[in-house]
Amino acid sequence: MKLRIGNGFDVHQLASGLPLILGGIEIEHTKGCVAHSDGDVLIHALCDALLGALSLGDIGQHFPDSDEQYKGIDSRILLSQCMDMVKKRGYFVVNADCTIAMQRPKLAPHIPLMRKSLAQVMELDVDEISVKATTTEHLGFCGREEGVAVMATVLLAQNEPIKELFSFKGNGWVRK
Repeated sequence: MKLRIGNGFDVHQLASGLPLILGGIEIEHTKGCVAHSDGDVLIHALCDALLGALSLGDIGQHFPDSDEQYKGIDSRILLSQCMDMVKKRGYFVVNADCTIAMQRPKLAPHIPLMRKSLAQVMELDVDEISVKATTTEHLGFCGREEGVAVMATVLLAQNEPIKELFSFKGNGWVRK
C-alpha cells in the first residue's frame, strides 16, 4: 500500500460585517474572513493538504482568486473537486487532522457540525476527520483578532492491487 502525507496552511484576515464560515458552516460572530471565495480558511487549508499529498501544487493554482468564477464560491465545492482529484488518482483519505488558531469566538461547540460537514463533502466517516481549535493566548495576529490561521494534515493511501485491475486513462481509473 502506498501512503502519501499532505500539509496545508492558510490564513485569512478578519473584518467586521462579513460572515464567518469554517468547515462549511456559518458561525455567528462580529467578524468574518476577507477572501475572494466564501473565505472558509479551514477548507482552504484542507484543500492545500490534499493537493500537496498528490504533488499537485496549491489551491491558488487550481482555483485562482483572479478568476471570477470563484468569486464568493462555496468552498465545499472546491473541496469536492479536490476529492475528485484524489479519487481519480486511485487514492483515498485515511484521515485528516485540522487545527484552527483563533482567539474568538469559542469554536468547541461548533466542531461536531464542522466535522459532519467536512465528512459529508469528503464522503468519509466523521471519525476520520479531526478538527481542533486553539487560541494563541492573545499573541500575534490571531490573538489580536486580526485573522485566523488553520493547519491541516491528511494521510492518503492507495491500494497497490488496484494497479493490477485498473489502469489510469485520461481523467480516471478504467478496468483492464
